[in-house]
Amino acid sequence: MSDIDQYRSRLLAAREAILGLADTRKASTATVALDQSSVGRLSRMDALQQQAMAVDNRQRAERELRRIEAALHRCDDGSYGYCVSCDEPIDPRRLELDPAAPLCIECASERDR
Repeated sequence: MSDIDQYRSRLLAAREAILGLADTRKASTATVALDQSSVGRLSRMDALQQQAMAVDNRQRAERELRRIEAALHRCDDGSYGYCVSCDEPIDPRRLELDPAAPLCIECASERDR
């Protein structure tokens, strides 16, 4: 099995994990009822806070899913493993840590400044 096939397998597994939790995330971001007779004020505030955290988690998962899909596309078109900015090879150690990494460490560092 080639390195790209191993990375593709990891990317597919990560995508399935994210998609597998989609229903749970959807339920967690449902609208919080404001009926004070059934839920106390503090419980409602707690529910609103949990809902906000769930929305943030859903957005983070959606961003990660887009990164994974882009990496899978790069696997298919032969550009996987090369920086999308400078077209230099991405260090395999970086890809081992994050198979969806689109940038080499130099370009990623430059972008973070």
